[in-house]
Amino acid sequence: MPTRRTLLAAGAAATAAAATTLVSERAAAATAARPDTGVSAYAFPLTAVQLLSSPFTANTGRTQSYLLFLDNDRMLHTFRLNVGLSSSATACGGWESPTTELRGHSTGHLLSALAQAYASSGNTAFKTKGDAMVTVLAQCQSRAATAGYNTGYLSAFPESFIDRVEARQSVWAPYYTLHKIMAGLLDMHLLAGNAQALTVLTGMASWVKFRNDRLTQTQRQNMLDTEFGGMNEVLTNLYQLTGDANHLAAAQQFDHAEIFDPLASNVDSLNNYHANTQIPKIVGAIREYHATGTTRYRDIAVNFWDIVTKHHTYAIGGNSNGEYFKAPDRIASELSDSTAECCNVYNMLKLTRQLFLTNPSRADYMDYYEKAVYNQTLASQDPNSTHGFQCYYVPLRAGGIKTYSNDYNSFVCCHGTGMESNTKYGDSIYFHDGGSTLYVNLFIPSVLTWSARGVTIRQDTTFPDAGATKLTVTGSGAFTVKVRIPAWATGAALKVNGVAQAAPQPGTYATINRTWASGDVVDLTLPMALTREATNDNSTVQAVKVGPIVLGGLFGTSNLSALPVLDPATLTATSTPLQYTANGVTLQPFYKVHGQRYSVYWSVTGGQTLPAFVAHYPFDNSATDASGNGKTATLVNAAYTTGRTGSAVNLNGSNGYVSLPAGILNGATNFSIALWVRITTVVAWSRVFDFGTGTGVNMFLTPRSSTGTARFAITTGGSGGEQRIEAPAALPAGAWTHVAVTRSGNVGILYVNGAEVARNSAMTLSPSSLGNTTQNWLGRSQYADPYLTGAIDSVRLYSRALTASEVSGFYSAGN
Repeated sequence: MPTRRTLLAAGAAATAAAATTLVSERAAAATAARPDTGVSAYAFPLTAVQLLSSPFTANTGRTQSYLLFLDNDRMLHTFRLNVGLSSSATACGGWESPTTELRGHSTGHLLSALAQAYASSGNTAFKTKGDAMVTVLAQCQSRAATAGYNTGYLSAFPESFIDRVEARQSVWAPYYTLHKIMAGLLDMHLLAGNAQALTVLTGMASWVKFRNDRLTQTQRQNMLDTEFGGMNEVLTNLYQLTGDANHLAAAQQFDHAEIFDPLASNVDSLNNYHANTQIPKIVGAIREYHATGTTRYRDIAVNFWDIVTKHHTYAIGGNSNGEYFKAPDRIASELSDSTAECCNVYNMLKLTRQLFLTNPSRADYMDYYEKAVYNQTLASQDPNSTHGFQCYYVPLRAGGIKTYSNDYNSFVCCHGTGMESNTKYGDSIYFHDGGSTLYVNLFIPSVLTWSARGVTIRQDTTFPDAGATKLTVTGSGAFTVKVRIPAWATGAALKVNGVAQAAPQPGTYATINRTWASGDVVDLTLPMALTREATNDNSTVQAVKVGPIVLGGLFGTSNLSALPVLDPATLTATSTPLQYTANGVTLQPFYKVHGQRYSVYWSVTGGQTLPAFVAHYPFDNSATDASGNGKTATLVNAAYTTGRTGSAVNLNGSNGYVSLPAGILNGATNFSIALWVRITTVVAWSRVFDFGTGTGVNMFLTPRSSTGTARFAITTGGSGGEQRIEAPAALPAGAWTHVAVTRSGNVGILYVNGAEVARNSAMTLSPSSLGNTTQNWLGRSQYADPYLTGAIDSVRLYSRALTASEVSGFYSAGN
């Protein structure tokens, strides 16, 4: 499939974020016929959140000015012409020109942005402008039959474009454009109270079903190879609003088996797929789960998010090179001028938000949201433009420079999603559980009016310039506040009315349950360490970060031909917050980098030696790295249980495991892994741990191999190339057992309960032989082997070999 650059085509995606959680986004949505199922958190309406002065309000102000600047007649020109109505307006250029096959998509984005701007600000000028557009669109739809189209059809291009999709003839992405219009109409109804918008939308939805009902299943699936945006999402949202089952049936006609089937099995088959063609489909999948309760939809969405964020995502939170997903973990090898398409991150944030509503216990969802919203969304608008001009791509090659849209001669996909992104920053700061629990997810200065509890929460912060925020309660009552403690915030501290609370754990939510009085204050301190994020495929290619904020090196007019070299020892803080220098180069927050060439990634020299004590996971109701090195783990389908000491991770034997950071032992020649394990049922080839990149390159410990005994193995050539340490017996079931594997020189030793049980004196392979391992798991195999059934506690990783007395000491001390 050609890229937009070669085609000017292949449509990106944007759907109305404010419409995705219908029950809670707006008072009008309270009458929705069907509440969402499978959700545990709910959004506040945009009307309930007032943004205070910050970079977000600056971006919002520029975009709002642009919304009011745009001429309705110019935006509606091709709609009128398409049904034989006269128009004397000047035609738009770019992707909205009268000959561009994607014409009309920006009008849909504009409707969503106007509705969001009205809901956020209360300025009726946005509603008036949107209402006027809806009136004209209704007139155009009413002339469908006169123009020779089927009833309900509404577009800026002829219905024959749909004929071409169905016949598998060349055409850009007509359903993509129709989705934008439909989503905009839904937002105008939900957020701006426009009843006519719902009538027009319902007519379009009926037309969609009429078109697709005529096709066979095979014809429909073939048609879905052409980008169609989030048609399944908007039709599902309409079903939830109206209760009309026809809309759900129409939505499910856009379930793309070629994409959904591998994801349902947690298989990454995304290589060489157009990235933003796929992401909206997955937003639709999670909405279909919320509408139907069918867990397959949820699994598709959860698996996709995990795959993309862990294996296809740059340091700034975006993905894709030349608009396409590449092979998993190709990051350093995919740096160009067309990386990180902005539409992609817009839709990833929508998906992340929906997944948070589904499972708010996963703090990593909002850790990613924070990463992407600061380092790409905020970074992709031109602050020197009064109209908020927007990046299409965010170049990540060394010497890249951002370029932007314009008033009337751009209208690329990211121009449209940019209008939406910058009018809804208030939609994900706060959430509630439908009762008495408040989630505080983002540290953006704002005031929340929580009308259901009769209180307001004011958040004052200069984050990210300073790692702290203050919440002030006005009103009173008993309720719970859950504040996200980011995974990067080691050493975070929490106070209520000046009284220190229990130390919060990074990567979790700190819970404050009390009867609040007016004037109560919560102070949260979030230490922001200077760190580096290595790419999955090359540990020496790294981005520099302070807390979650990516820094860009400023290179003025220098168009670099290679990655600049960085010696971490030369990084020196300046008096400006979050600004550093290194070897004469200034580094500053990437969201502030505009108008010059830059580098986000560096070739890092020096400072690469692993610490002797790499990571420690006590798993005391947290996956935080207690070593202080920030190597936070991720629990997947796992929970906590009683441990050898404190708590431990409980693994269910079917799909539960723990994921450790990529490259966690990268470069180590000598090493040690020590842990406690209690196996419920000893199953052959299950894994205590397995670090690698697949079946060809890995090292693992199984409690029982095919020979009936425990085995440690390491290989760079698949199972036939394994170097092994064979224990004399399998690990026992039903009891806590301490296990350790060490390597010093070519000697590998396996310890069980503090005593050596086996060794291999010819172990020439080490973690450094494996390269940058990206699948480092506890309880899961690189192969399709059984998952571990049991519990794991106190996992320790070293880049040196523990001595026999140290191993014995850990066993004797029970830690």
